[in-house]
Amino acid sequence: MGEIMQNRTVSVVGLGYVGLPVAIAFGMKHQTIGFDVNRARIRELQQGYDRTGEVTAEALAAAEVRYTDEVSVLTLADFHIVAVPTPVDSANRPDLTPVLRASESVARALKTGDIVVYESTVYPGVTEEECVPILEKISGLKNGTDFTVGYSPERINPGDKEHTFTRIKKVVSGQDQRTLDIVAAMYESVVTAGVHRASSIKVAEAAKVIENTQRDLNIALMNELAVIFDKFDIDTTDVLEAAGTKWNFLKFKPGLVGGHCIGVDPYYLTHKAEKAGYIPQVILSGRRINDGMGKFIAQRTVKEMVRAGHSVRESVVTVLGLTFKEDCPDLRNSKVIEIIRELQEYGVTVQVTDPLANPEEAQREYGVKLVPKEQLGKSDAVVVAVAHKEYRTLSVPDIRGMMNGTPLLIDVKGIYEREQLAQHDVRFWRL
Repeated sequence: MGEIMQNRTVSVVGLGYVGLPVAIAFGMKHQTIGFDVNRARIRELQQGYDRTGEVTAEALAAAEVRYTDEVSVLTLADFHIVAVPTPVDSANRPDLTPVLRASESVARALKTGDIVVYESTVYPGVTEEECVPILEKISGLKNGTDFTVGYSPERINPGDKEHTFTRIKKVVSGQDQRTLDIVAAMYESVVTAGVHRASSIKVAEAAKVIENTQRDLNIALMNELAVIFDKFDIDTTDVLEAAGTKWNFLKFKPGLVGGHCIGVDPYYLTHKAEKAGYIPQVILSGRRINDGMGKFIAQRTVKEMVRAGHSVRESVVTVLGLTFKEDCPDLRNSKVIEIIRELQEYGVTVQVTDPLANPEEAQREYGVKLVPKEQLGKSDAVVVAVAHKEYRTLSVPDIRGMMNGTPLLIDVKGIYEREQLAQHDVRFWRL
């Protein structure tokens, strides 16, 4: 393996939720350079602080990673890993800007013999059809002769301390056998779960987008069932608990689908499909259902407020949680904002709190001013939108104490016991 890897020096371009864990893992075994265009992020990492909470201070100190925002430093590496975000725009079209700009940075440092591996989520064909031409044009080198490329889709799950980078089997691919052998050996040197060699780069790219598309569709089914059962006045959680006693029932739950993967990746696949002349039916239908759940939850909140006797336009609602998932500070593509905006459309005054979210980022991204928990005023209803540990451990009297008059709890994640809520005369609705 050592001969195959040839004592390569690794660079990781993009040090966010995906890139930093990758850089740390490689930094434990190889000379590693961590590159990011965000100078403030570089300074924080140099000081041993990770704002994402994905990497501990101990791991940061143990890994030998040189953090930099200078492209020239990338010339010291010969195995480049691109791990930048690949979002969608306001029309849900893939925005390849970050990955193409990262390709430009790598191209300026590219040398004969280098390998460039992309981890960013893309649709099939992006690596070879979009990125390689940029690498060639700026570097002046020839792909396949002077340098080669590979693709190894990221599988980082933000906030998950069990399924970490080294513990998740890694899909790897390369444009030729030699490249594949090197890419596989490099990842095998740090990923204890091993690797799976995909037959081509396009296969690896496609595998990534369908992983999250499958999950998106399963959640969409649960969300549609939740809407249907709500009309029947049936508790969805009760239905799922009953159905879940069958050995082969898939135990998905309804909920908000945000973040940078499940709520985004399907659009990369549908975009490529449409360019190929096929209009996806099931995938886009699932996306419409999931994208509409925030509005649905807000409307049901208003309905329950009216039933409780609250004057909607004079009411105050507290929203607990703004991040896209529990126990994670990631605010990207959070669907909680849809609940907030819809409630505001009804004239409701909304106060939002989140112990993990960055207040400056919340203000910048969503125009939301986060209120510290101790500064929250009494409200007419509480919407528990994110199941942070701090909220899962709240007692019913604690929740009751946040509200005036007839207390109303909207339990989006279904984390509180119905019987305990009833004992304290708390009206509730859950998805």
